Amino acid sequence: QKDVMTKLKNSIADALMNYKNDELYVYIKDGNVYVSLEEKLLFTSGSDVVDKKGKEALKALALVLNSTSDINVMIEGHTDNVPIKTNLFKDNWDLSTSRASNILRLLTNEYGFDPTRITASGRGEFHPIKPNDTLTGRAANRRTEIILSPNLSEIYQLLYQ
Repeated sequence: QKDVMTKLKNSIADALMNYKNDELYVYIKDGNVYVSLEEKLLFTSGSDVVDKKGKEALKALALVLNSTSDINVMIEGHTDNVPIKTNLFKDNWDLSTSRASNILRLLTNEYGFDPTRITASGRGEFHPIKPNDTLTGRAANRRTEIILSPNLSEIYQLLYQ
C-alpha cells in the first residue's frame, strides 16, 4: 500500500508541477497523500468561488484521481482565525465548509470524479499549521487540503470473513 501511495503522490506532483510551492504542495502523512492548496490559488479573500487558475489545478488533479479506483478523497477547508461575518457566511467554519463543498462539486460535476468516493468538510480556524499572529502565518492557514486515502474495504473483507 505504501508503494501505491508513493506512486500516486509522484503522479500528482508531476501533474501539478506548473504550480509554485507557495500555491500548493504534495506530501505523504500517516499513509495518506495530501495535496495542500493555498487560498491564493483557489479563491479570493472571503469568497467560496473557485477562480480560473484554481479550476485548472483541480482539473489536472482530477485527471490523476479519475485514473484510480482504490482511493477515497476528503476535501478539508481551513481558514485563519480572523472572524468573518457576511451575508453569505456566518463564520469561518461556514466559509471553510462552503469552499470544500464547491471543490467537491467541481471535481464531481465538471471533472467526472466518482461522488461515492469523495467527502467535503470544513475545519474552520481550528487546525492551523502556523501561528495566526502574522500575515504569513494566517495566509498559510487559509488552505484547502485534499486528502487521498487508500480504500481499505478489501482488507476489511479479508479480516472479517
